[in-house]
Amino acid sequence: MLRQSDNKLTALYCRLSRDDELQGDSNSIVNQKAILSKYAKENGFKNPLFFVDDGYSGTNFNRPSWGELIEKIENGEVSTLIVKDMSRLGRDYLKVGFYTEVLFVEKGVRFIAINNGIDSANQQDSDFTPFLNIINEWYAKDTSKKIRAVMKSKGEAGEHLCTNPPYGYMKDPDNRKHWIVDGEAAEVVKRIFALCLDGYGPSQIARILKEDKVITPTIHFQQTGRATRNAPPDNPYNWTGDTIADILERQEYQGHTVNFKTYKQSYKNKKTCYNPEEKWLVFENTHEAIIDADTWARVQELRKNKRRPTRTGKTNMFSGIVRCADCGEKLYYCTSRNFEARQDYFVCSTSRLKGKEVCPTHFIRAVVLEQGVLAHMRMAIACVANHEEQFRKAMGAKQKAEARKELAAKRRQATQAERRIEELDRLFKRIYEDNANGKLSDSRFQMLSDDYEQEQEELREKLLQLNEEIIQQEEQAENIDRFIGKVRKYLDLEELTPTVLNDMVKAVYVHAPDKSKGYREQQIDISYDLVGILPAAMLNDLQNGETA
Repeated sequence: MLRQSDNKLTALYCRLSRDDELQGDSNSIVNQKAILSKYAKENGFKNPLFFVDDGYSGTNFNRPSWGELIEKIENGEVSTLIVKDMSRLGRDYLKVGFYTEVLFVEKGVRFIAINNGIDSANQQDSDFTPFLNIINEWYAKDTSKKIRAVMKSKGEAGEHLCTNPPYGYMKDPDNRKHWIVDGEAAEVVKRIFALCLDGYGPSQIARILKEDKVITPTIHFQQTGRATRNAPPDNPYNWTGDTIADILERQEYQGHTVNFKTYKQSYKNKKTCYNPEEKWLVFENTHEAIIDADTWARVQELRKNKRRPTRTGKTNMFSGIVRCADCGEKLYYCTSRNFEARQDYFVCSTSRLKGKEVCPTHFIRAVVLEQGVLAHMRMAIACVANHEEQFRKAMGAKQKAEARKELAAKRRQATQAERRIEELDRLFKRIYEDNANGKLSDSRFQMLSDDYEQEQEELREKLLQLNEEIIQQEEQAENIDRFIGKVRKYLDLEELTPTVLNDMVKAVYVHAPDKSKGYREQQIDISYDLVGILPAAMLNDLQNGETA
């Protein structure tokens, strides 16, 4: 037997992954420790010290105890490393091979795998080691393949794939596959969505929750006995903008199960990658909703139009909503520390950046805009409250007339796009044949094919968007009922607030002022959520017709 340096360690390494647990007690940490202790004692190895990684995959070498062991080996503190078998070291044959064939040899570490009969002190025993490494990696690959197949089957059947429900939900004690609402957390989720409708961004919402001493999701999970991957923050109220943004974007709060949002590239690489939305599978109404569909959709619209505070720190509820009626671009909110509220104004971004020649100046004071929008909203609300059936008929007639024209135009565009895609396919075949016959140079072929492919890609995207718009328009009938339901919430509207504005209004279009009559006159069009623009003339006719 080889002599061991008296002051160096005998490292006894144990590892157990979640997959190994399924095989019973043979690979348990307790069993591994018993085998290693007995072997070290019977063979006279001194200074034994255990290094244990419980719950870590063999393909992942980023393990805490393994890192500590390697550091000691590199510092020359270890003379012998003993494991139960090769698979405990790892299941990546390249990395295991590096340690056993290179690092351990350089550092003079004797390596022993008991059950495999491997001892680096006997070269003949080590000849079969590379083959064992390959077999262990194959096992890891095969296990990963089986797990993926099971997860795919579960995901396609509508089962939840995540280990823990998102903040706001918890597992049903009577059925672990079903989610139920976590009352305390759900109230915070509702507040976050309400604050977003009030015009606050993720960072501002995080600051409000922090000031109000609302505990973070990680702390809440700890207090309710749920395991968490994240270390608890030093400040239990330290919400971040990223956490808020993640909550605001989760479809699960509508009561839906969303599977296949992420994937792993391989069993060796544990980095999480994100799938595009078209690869997601969404199963609707699988659990109780915390946020209704209208609120969730409105919040997503607001998130697209992100608002940044001005240098003065001032914000306005119309920022991101008010647009130029001519060019369609946003109007900038302009203010100063010295301005009174009546002096704040909006101006067309195109006109300001590119000049009046490109787009005429669309200037409107913030207070005038607010007064005009409030007056129009109160008129629309009064129409619904007093003349609901007439409003329904008028909206139906308006939408049918407009929808017929818009749908016909969009269907024509979709047909043209499909024909052009087919034509590009024929052109591509023709230039391919010309290139093969020597009639077209390789460089010219490459240039033309790149152009055709780019045009086809743009047409496919346009076609997809057109088809989505056609489907949306065909669903507009039910939107009238949903809009009336929204209006009923604000029958006694006296003041315009960010919550009301963001709930009811999708966009406000400001026209250029008309001074031809000797005074300034300016048209404002309000595009309401679900129903679009409601002309003031139509609303007046309804009221006059009813009272006549």
